[in-house]
Amino acid sequence: MNVLDKEHLRANLDKVIWNIEQARITVSEHHIVQLVAVGKYTDVENIATLYDLGQRAFGENQVQQLGARMYALEELPLQWHMIGSLQKNKINNLIDLRPTLMQSLDSLELAIEFNKKLLLKETNMHCLLQVNTANEKSKSGFSNEEAYDMYQTIQETCPNIKLKGIMTIGAHTEDSTLIQKSFEDTYSIYEKLQKDGATICSMGMSSDYELAIKCGANLVRVGSLLFK
Repeated sequence: MNVLDKEHLRANLDKVIWNIEQARITVSEHHIVQLVAVGKYTDVENIATLYDLGQRAFGENQVQQLGARMYALEELPLQWHMIGSLQKNKINNLIDLRPTLMQSLDSLELAIEFNKKLLLKETNMHCLLQVNTANEKSKSGFSNEEAYDMYQTIQETCPNIKLKGIMTIGAHTEDSTLIQKSFEDTYSIYEKLQKDGATICSMGMSSDYELAIKCGANLVRVGSLLFK
């Protein structure tokens, strides 16, 4: 891990924001995209520097690291996102951390368990349904076919989970047509879910965030490009 120079981080952030702007305008001048900076491979000091540079939303893949960083930076008004797979034995820890958004609700079983614990703690949490649109065995999440119905099922049966939209990880391939198809499929599910209150379509990471925005993403998760 290494602490990066502020001007170096500023240049990285400016470049990513510029690219987001260029991609966003191809959709519409009114299309707003939120950048979540993913800090899993970087020093906590670099997160504090990005805050100084105007970045507000940060994501972590593991509950333990999320907790450590929230604690280390508790004086800063940051928005924290949980973006990695959640193990059932970490649900209580995550609820106690109260992140702004949990992006990786990837099974009905997890939703039911999560809702039980939220009920016990008399609280609720904003979540995104994770969809495995690329249909890859290595990824968790709901299939395209079940995502729409499952979204409604969770809304009806898990009242303490406040679903805000969906999240996907683009197809793991060099073939941009396949990546684009996985994003387009996700976006069409999101469009259908808008009538059920979905407002967030989270897709796109360092390697494919511009393509994701052109396909309709309004939240992107970028890590390595910001902290290289």
